[in-house]
Amino acid sequence: MVMNKSRIALTLTVALLALGSTPAEAQRARAKRTGSEQQSVSKKKLRGKSRPELQQPVDSKQDDSAPSAAAPQQPKGSALSSMGDRPWAKGISQEQQQAAVALFEAGNSLLKESIFLKAVENYRKALALWDHPGIHYNLALALLNLDQPIEVHEHLVAAMAFGPEPLENEKFEYARNYKTLVEKQLARVELSCDVPGAVVTMNGQKLFVAPGRYSGLVRPGAHSIIATREGYVPSDMSRTILPGETTKLALKLYTNEDLIQYRRRWSASTPWLVVGAGVAMAAGSGWLHTQARDNLGTFDQGISACGGCLLTPALADTLNRGKTLQGVAIGGYALGGAALLTGAVLVYLNQPEPYRVDPKDKQLEVVGISPLLGNDTRGVQALFRF
Repeated sequence: MVMNKSRIALTLTVALLALGSTPAEAQRARAKRTGSEQQSVSKKKLRGKSRPELQQPVDSKQDDSAPSAAAPQQPKGSALSSMGDRPWAKGISQEQQQAAVALFEAGNSLLKESIFLKAVENYRKALALWDHPGIHYNLALALLNLDQPIEVHEHLVAAMAFGPEPLENEKFEYARNYKTLVEKQLARVELSCDVPGAVVTMNGQKLFVAPGRYSGLVRPGAHSIIATREGYVPSDMSRTILPGETTKLALKLYTNEDLIQYRRRWSASTPWLVVGAGVAMAAGSGWLHTQARDNLGTFDQGISACGGCLLTPALADTLNRGKTLQGVAIGGYALGGAALLTGAVLVYLNQPEPYRVDPKDKQLEVVGISPLLGNDTRGVQALFRF
């Protein structure tokens, strides 16, 4: 790290005082110097925590001699350690590290002056040279002031990728606590599509080409989620997502033929039941007509046998029964015919009619479940859509 002249002067002054004073005085001098250098730049407070501290820049590796402006000594336990055996420093040349440190220091100065856009620009350039957890940490602090919660979460995750060692324990706890807080303020979507070649987009941004899956955090609010493919009807699963909600969607695509269904005015069996009733009534009327004919035939035979005699009670009963059955049969024919005609009309009117269904009605949506964690709350939130 290239140190500014005032800091160099302060360091040398303290060193000289320490050499010419008692150990106790030297210790007080070092404490005074340390206290004057500590600063905090984040304007966001964590719940139950003080504000996160700015990550101090990395220093070039140097022996244990007194610090100099050309090659400052690396502080012990620095969160931006450049030691070659550290995984975040492997493959990064000293030239790259020094260039990244210069940009990192410039970003820190801008961040202290609340020039957030320029600070973010410098941190991004530094990350392009050296993907270091400490740079991710300070970039997250800068983005907090620019209302970029999703990017903040991404860089906090990257800052914690190697555990507390590259950040120091306190800053690692800040990162972890704020990551949890950001996750509660955002929402999560989990999308999947198995139709080969389908393009899945959210808010106009391409996520993946199916078959595939996507999982990520989004801002709460309305989101346009669409899957498209040539020859298929676009699948629009747009919806409003609440903070802390996890929405799982399995997007499916259908052709126009897939979306055509058929419906009837009544149940398919209803018209045929009417037809069946007419046939049964006609058949019953035919049987009654046969019985009426038999009775009337018996009456005629009785009259012929007695040579035109007066009606006996038995012949009168036979005649009346025959006429009654004949009348009922005629009425049954009429009702049966009407039922047959009605049934035929119902069969015609009850032909299946095509209609187009909404693709959303055919989509498979999984219930969203997410934990509820708070100071006084423990449980699970389940979201059902119908």
